[in-house]
Amino acid sequence: MKFPEVHTPIYLRHTILLFLLLCMKLSFGQTSFQDTMRIQAIIYQGDTIPLSVLSNIYVYNQLTTSQKQARANYNRLRNAVYVTYPYARKAGIVLNDINQKLSFISDKPNRRKYINSRERELKKEFTTPLTNLSIYQGKVLMKLINRETGNNCYEIIKEYQGGLTARLYQTIAFFFNSNLKQPYESKDQDRVIEQIVREVQRLYGYAEISKSQNL
Repeated sequence: MKFPEVHTPIYLRHTILLFLLLCMKLSFGQTSFQDTMRIQAIIYQGDTIPLSVLSNIYVYNQLTTSQKQARANYNRLRNAVYVTYPYARKAGIVLNDINQKLSFISDKPNRRKYINSRERELKKEFTTPLTNLSIYQGKVLMKLINRETGNNCYEIIKEYQGGLTARLYQTIAFFFNSNLKQPYESKDQDRVIEQIVREVQRLYGYAEISKSQNL
């Protein structure tokens, strides 16, 4: 079966063509609008120039041998302070309390009885963990106890155990390349230790309890 040929009037063909052109224009215009991006710009000498902020670029030089050693020494000290400061803080609280109580006890037998009772408390609290410290950590601990109490370890032992015992402990410390009489100078030779202590206090929320006058 053959369909009859249909002739579209010329004005209708023009109308259809205009309609298609209009659709294409709208389509291209919409696409152009979606592809538009807003960027920052700056006007420099009459010209508009795109503006963007680049990310920071960090350039590191290779460390020298002395710098590597200095970093290793600092990390070792920082680790020792982190390990020993909680012990020094606890010991400082007990020792400061003992000093305060002893200021009201003048009778020697009563002082000795009180000291012996608190000594058992200190041994129970610290004997096991302190035996696991290295020699280096022990030296740092003695400095930190000095910081917390305002007295060096020699003076503390002499007060509680007598001068002979203190000298014995001092002799033992000498063989371990340490010194019970070492001072704590937060603004001089122990400045780095003090900075690390402040870091530990901020990190764990420790309040300052030191009796030292050198902070």
